[in-house]
Amino acid sequence: HADCNIYASMNVDRLHQLLKGVFKDHTWEWMVDFLKNIYGAEKALELIDERFFALPHFSDIRQFGDKLTQVKQWTSSEYKDMLKVWLAALAPLLKGHPNHLKCLKSVTDFILIAGYHSHTETTLRYLQDALHGISRNIHLFLPYRYN
Repeated sequence: HADCNIYASMNVDRLHQLLKGVFKDHTWEWMVDFLKNIYGAEKALELIDERFFALPHFSDIRQFGDKLTQVKQWTSSEYKDMLKVWLAALAPLLKGHPNHLKCLKSVTDFILIAGYHSHTETTLRYLQDALHGISRNIHLFLPYRYN
């Protein structure tokens, strides 16, 4: 149809592509496997649970309880809430691994910016910067992508 613009009809599926796909199924799993490599499997899961449980009570910050790593299924709002705090919660566990943390920050930036309803030249530049940040450091997590 002459009035149809295919580019205007494309939309990002925030839940399945960004939150569940990029965040949970890939980046979160790679990060957990990386921490298991550092601390051992059982200790890594305990530390992750402790860090999320220790988050301060504050408005708009979800309290995840003490067994976060044992949850089998998340809702969209839980993914979003986890994404808000995971860098702060896990940064101490990544001490001595600043480039891993930079990669996780870039992934977080990418997911949040890609989820905007519309973009400007500035937000597209931010998205490109986040993608470059991922590209510079993703190799650090590649050994953990199939565990």
